Amino acid sequence: MQKDNINTIALQTFINQVRGAELGNQREIRLDIATAKTLSHTLSLVMTRLAGNYEGLIQSVQRVEPEVQVKMDGGNWDEK
Repeated sequence: MQKDNINTIALQTFINQVRGAELGNQREIRLDIATAKTLSHTLSLVMTRLAGNYEGLIQSVQRVEPEVQVKMDGGNWDEK
């Protein structure tokens, strides 16, 4: 199953905006609703993909673990 790449430009733009505000000693950042919705959608995609990858990793690790078998023969209790 091939997964499409996630367009992370909205995240990069937001990070650059925060960095610029910090360097300019600004106290706040304002986003218009369209930018906020795009950022929210991108974050949702990233988090959903991350959760899916994490679940897949857990399932693959659980399948790889070797089966452990223990055999007991009772030993010889009469020996000292």
